[in-house]
Amino acid sequence: MTGPISFNNGIQGIRTGLEGMQKTASQIASTEAMRSEGPYELAKSLIDLKVYTYQVDASAQVVKATDQVIGTLLNIKA
Repeated sequence: MTGPISFNNGIQGIRTGLEGMQKTASQIASTEAMRSEGPYELAKSLIDLKVYTYQVDASAQVVKATDQVIGTLLNIKA
Protein backbone atom coordinates (compact mmCIF):
# COMPACT_ATOMS: atom_id res chain seq x y z
CA MET A 1 0.00 0.00 0.00
CA THR A 2 1.39 3.36 -0.92
CA GLY A 3 0.41 6.55 0.76
CA PRO A 4 1.45 8.91 3.49
CA ILE A 5 3.70 7.35 6.10
CA SER A 6 1.37 8.27 8.95
CA PHE A 7 -1.57 6.59 7.19
CA ASN A 8 0.44 3.41 6.65
CA ASN A 9 1.61 3.45 10.27
CA GLY A 10 -1.98 3.87 11.42
CA ILE A 11 -3.16 0.92 9.35
CA GLN A 12 -0.27 -1.22 10.58
CA GLY A 13 -1.06 -0.25 14.17
CA ILE A 14 -4.67 -1.31 13.70
CA ARG A 15 -3.59 -4.66 12.24
CA THR A 16 -1.10 -5.28 15.04
CA GLY A 17 -3.65 -4.34 17.69
CA LEU A 18 -6.32 -6.59 16.21
CA GLU A 19 -3.90 -9.50 15.96
CA GLY A 20 -2.89 -8.98 19.58
CA MET A 21 -6.52 -8.78 20.66
CA GLN A 22 -7.30 -12.03 18.85
CA LYS A 23 -4.33 -13.82 20.40
CA THR A 24 -5.13 -12.52 23.88
CA ALA A 25 -8.82 -13.37 23.58
CA SER A 26 -7.86 -16.91 22.57
CA GLN A 27 -5.63 -17.17 25.63
CA ILE A 28 -8.44 -16.00 27.89
CA ALA A 29 -10.89 -18.46 26.35
CA SER A 30 -8.53 -21.42 26.40
CA THR A 31 -8.95 -24.25 28.84
CA GLU A 32 -5.37 -23.69 29.99
CA ALA A 33 -6.39 -20.29 31.36
CA MET A 34 -9.00 -21.97 33.49
CA ARG A 35 -6.45 -24.41 34.88
CA SER A 36 -3.71 -21.86 35.46
CA GLU A 37 -1.92 -21.51 38.76
CA GLY A 38 -3.79 -18.41 39.81
CA PRO A 39 -5.60 -15.30 38.70
CA TYR A 40 -2.33 -13.60 37.65
CA GLU A 41 -2.32 -14.98 34.10
CA LEU A 42 -5.97 -14.14 33.54
CA ALA A 43 -5.51 -10.62 34.90
CA LYS A 44 -2.43 -10.12 32.71
CA SER A 45 -4.37 -11.25 29.64
CA LEU A 46 -7.25 -8.91 30.44
CA ILE A 47 -4.83 -5.99 30.82
CA ASP A 48 -3.14 -6.92 27.54
CA LEU A 49 -6.55 -6.98 25.85
CA LYS A 50 -7.24 -3.45 27.09
CA VAL A 51 -3.80 -2.26 25.91
CA TYR A 52 -4.46 -3.65 22.42
CA THR A 53 -7.84 -1.90 22.43
CA TYR A 54 -6.10 1.40 23.14
CA GLN A 55 -3.58 0.66 20.37
CA VAL A 56 -6.37 0.11 17.83
CA ASP A 57 -8.17 3.28 18.97
CA ALA A 58 -5.01 5.38 18.77
CA SER A 59 -4.10 3.99 15.36
CA ALA A 60 -7.60 4.71 14.07
CA GLN A 61 -7.18 8.31 15.23
CA VAL A 62 -3.93 8.52 13.24
CA VAL A 63 -5.73 7.30 10.12
CA LYS A 64 -8.58 9.74 10.74
CA ALA A 65 -6.22 12.68 11.23
CA THR A 66 -4.28 11.79 8.09
CA ASP A 67 -7.53 11.60 6.13
CA GLN A 68 -8.54 15.03 7.39
CA VAL A 69 -5.16 16.55 6.48
CA ILE A 70 -5.27 15.09 2.98
CA GLY A 71 -8.86 16.33 2.58
CA THR A 72 -7.86 19.82 3.68
CA LEU A 73 -4.89 19.85 1.30
CA LEU A 74 -7.10 18.76 -1.58
CA ASN A 75 -9.65 21.47 -0.75
CA ILE A 76 -6.90 24.10 -0.70
CA LYS A 77 -5.49 22.84 -4.00
CA ALA A 78 -8.92 22.81 -5.73
